[in-house]
Amino acid sequence: MKTVGAAAFKAQCLSLLDRLDDEGLVVTKHGTPVARVVRYAESDGDLIGSLQGTIEVRGDVFSTGAHWNASASIECASLE
Repeated sequence: MKTVGAAAFKAQCLSLLDRLDDEGLVVTKHGTPVARVVRYAESDGDLIGSLQGTIEVRGDVFSTGAHWNASASIECASLE
């Protein structure tokens, strides 16, 4: 992955963006990485359904497993 100093990035930003490869670019300040510039993904639509057939659902995914009694009464102190 290529690295470039912040001052050089500022001066050459548009040119660097035009030549940006798939790995991206790391911007540094005093040798310390501060940002990573990567290509914008046009669409994540190809991810939809990409795991079909590879995941196995076990058990009830709509339950927490906790048992509770919805008809139980609760005694509350009067607020009057």
